[in-house]
Amino acid sequence: MTDCLNEEIGARLRQLRERNRLSQRALAKRAGVVNSTISLIETGQTNPSVGALKRILDAIPISVADFFSLKDSGGEQIFFRSKELTEIGKGGISYLQIGNNMVGRSIQILKETYAPGSDTGKVRLTHAGEEGGIIIKGRLEITVEDQRRVLGPGDAYYFSSRLPHRFRCIGGEPCEVVSACSPPTF
Repeated sequence: MTDCLNEEIGARLRQLRERNRLSQRALAKRAGVVNSTISLIETGQTNPSVGALKRILDAIPISVADFFSLKDSGGEQIFFRSKELTEIGKGGISYLQIGNNMVGRSIQILKETYAPGSDTGKVRLTHAGEEGGIIIKGRLEITVEDQRRVLGPGDAYYFSSRLPHRFRCIGGEPCEVVSACSPPTF
């Protein structure tokens, strides 16, 4: 299953890069990664962290949500069954997004699930907008700029997404979070 996901991510990245008329070398330079990284991702030989994938996609530019979203099939959907949520995460982190196309939307809502020990990557995330969330289950360490807190059930966070930030699941149980980001830039 993971190899299939790696290949899907790689194929999407190649298609997007080519559509934007970028060479692998040009995209790598824009994203601040070594040239071989793009090739390894596109061929499904490596599985980038969420943070690394976001940096690469920011260099195109496209949000992670739009990268994983399918084309809108017309008609605005209002209600969503759990099986209709769009998975935009990977590895030890699941991001279930309400809706499959964020184009024209002003808010992105996610149900996040972090496996024990998982994190968003060593390189902190930055993107336009604001984000907030509430911890439903487990413990989540959140680092925003030079502040770090471990939050548990019922605790919440809210900050400017332009500040470098990182999320990490602490403890032996998965962590569940319901979050929102405005505008939908993740």
